[in-house]
Amino acid sequence: MKYNIALLKGDGIGPEIVDSAVSILNQIAVKFGHEFTYNALLAGGCAIDATGVPLPEETLKACLESDSVLLGAVGGPKWDTLPGNLRPEKALLGVRKGLGLYSNIRPAKLYAALKDRCPLRTVSDFDIVIIRELTGGIYFGTSGRRNGELGEEAFDTECYSVTEIERIGKVAFETAMKRKKKLVSIDKANVLESSRLWRERMHKLSEAYPEVEYSDMLVDNAAMQLIKNPAQFDVIVTSNMFGDILSDEASQLTGSIGMLPSASLGDTKCGMYEPIHGSAPDIAGKGISNPIATILSAAMMLRYSFDLEEEANCIDTAVETALNNGFLTVDIGGTMTTKEITEKILELI
Repeated sequence: MKYNIALLKGDGIGPEIVDSAVSILNQIAVKFGHEFTYNALLAGGCAIDATGVPLPEETLKACLESDSVLLGAVGGPKWDTLPGNLRPEKALLGVRKGLGLYSNIRPAKLYAALKDRCPLRTVSDFDIVIIRELTGGIYFGTSGRRNGELGEEAFDTECYSVTEIERIGKVAFETAMKRKKKLVSIDKANVLESSRLWRERMHKLSEAYPEVEYSDMLVDNAAMQLIKNPAQFDVIVTSNMFGDILSDEASQLTGSIGMLPSASLGDTKCGMYEPIHGSAPDIAGKGISNPIATILSAAMMLRYSFDLEEEANCIDTAVETALNNGFLTVDIGGTMTTKEITEKILELI
């Protein structure tokens, strides 16, 4: 089979970790008889430098014409003083919106080899999937600045429609059905009207999934419960901003943010896959970045967009075996470089 992959390498360590993932995909192609072609495109800070905008029209067009998108990371201090509509992060929002990627799937798993890296000494195991709504909520609502009673003020609007809530809810319930049939919906229904609508529709959806053990949890309690006992969770569904924050919290429990992949999906097979970490400009070019989250993101691409389950499992197994054999990068207590850990995973494949 032949697949066309758009590459958004981005900024900072983005090019390094995407190159590692591409080498893994090439090895999979050889092993299983596939053909992957790549189209490197500008997005983020590098696009601003080259074109003046974070997401050139030709980049979005090429992404729409691809079978899926693999992203490294965007942003950095160099572009921090730009106005909001020209920040590198606008590229991510633009691709998500343009491709209709309303569902963000973020697994957070504590590998046996990294238990000592977990900051919680009482935790021995957990395997969570966070389903984050991705194209609605406060990040896409009306925002601006105005003169108020106390002077200049800024505002951002949280808004969710029934359609947006129900479609992400269905993804969450279907995911729960394939796992332990346990789902927690996280909101702030005691304060926010948008959360009250969210909770109403999630309860209505739960009637169609009687096998799923469904419950609600307020976001402040959820933040505490992730620290107290992360193993109590299996599948979590929540809004855009809450999902952004809670998934980063969960990532730290795994030992390093460099371990967490993600998939952004919509109604088609074309998705965007990326590590959840940032561009880490402080270590860019030093050859010590951890490419595992990006490699696992590539595995998610094989699984969700290309229906190549065996190939995805091959990558997942190679990564876990590498960790179990003590092949660790600096961020997870080892000494291996980006190139060295990539080569070990290639050997195991």
